[in-house]
Amino acid sequence: MPMEQPEGTIFVQTTLKILGGKWKLLILWHLKDGARRFSELKKLIPGIAEKMLMQQLRELEKDEIVNRSVYKDVTSRVEYSFTDYGKSIIPVLKPLCDWGQAHLKRIERL
Repeated sequence: MPMEQPEGTIFVQTTLKILGGKWKLLILWHLKDGARRFSELKKLIPGIAEKMLMQQLRELEKDEIVNRSVYKDVTSRVEYSFTDYGKSIIPVLKPLCDWGQAHLKRIERL
């Protein structure tokens, strides 16, 4: 007989499935103010490999958090931005950033 999970566990697991990992929240942080080209995201996220950035963007696109728009200009241009649904995560990003800042200040005092 399966053990019943504490309240909220399934919701946290779902969130982690979509947003978990080392890079996705950073990608979303940099998209919060508007669309970005792949090369911009690469520059804004030091240490991420191109292959990993591409994989994370594909997963966010598959989960309907991020749009991929291709523009046929003189040179092909690809931009990433939030979907209307994906924008619902934006209000959560700033408090996470604030918590990280407070945490760093706390551990610097120790």
